[in-house]
Amino acid sequence: MNFPPQLIDGYRAFLVSRLRHEQNRYCELAESGQSPQVMMIGCCDSRCAPEVIFDARPGEIFVVRNIANLVPPYAPDAEAHGVSAALEFGVVALKVKHIVVLGHARCGGVKAFAEDAAPLTPSDFIGKWMSLMAPAAEKVGPRGDRSESDYLTALEQANVALSLKNLMTFPRLREQVERGEMMLHGAYFGVATGKLSVRDPATGKFVQVAPEDHARLFAEPRF
Repeated sequence: MNFPPQLIDGYRAFLVSRLRHEQNRYCELAESGQSPQVMMIGCCDSRCAPEVIFDARPGEIFVVRNIANLVPPYAPDAEAHGVSAALEFGVVALKVKHIVVLGHARCGGVKAFAEDAAPLTPSDFIGKWMSLMAPAAEKVGPRGDRSESDYLTALEQANVALSLKNLMTFPRLREQVERGEMMLHGAYFGVATGKLSVRDPATGKFVQVAPEDHARLFAEPRF
């Protein structure tokens, strides 16, 4: 068998730990189906798994991941739209109450867009996908005197705001938000720091969550 051995080891750990403790919940979910209150749109980046960051139990978060946590605008055409299909299922079938767009630091897709990197393949799927980010880049403006790190952070966070804006182009979703039946949220995770920030819709600023807990953790001796 050529199945990756680290996955088999991980599954064994899952069997003796999480599955043992949550087997009843898995059985309930199998019988009754899922009914998460939260839908999360995150990046494919292997360092930013929403279920890990938010310590979610099975069935708690309906997760959609793509390069750079992008949400395309509403486009009811004949093309295939993976994110839009997931939104339709989350909003109409699951009736989620919250949609979170989770961006993160050191996003490879955002960096490739900022650097106008050469295509990885002749088809350039990544470049075409990342072109959706152009309005966010326009809002951020040129790099100017900013450091590369500050500029990329601004782009990453503007990209979250753009996805939130694009969510509101979906008519049914917009109606639910305007009626107060659903809430949209932006969040940003620092890969190196572990800091989580949530976007304030009034100011557009990202405000750190649980700063005291984070500071206390990193103040403790590490061995």
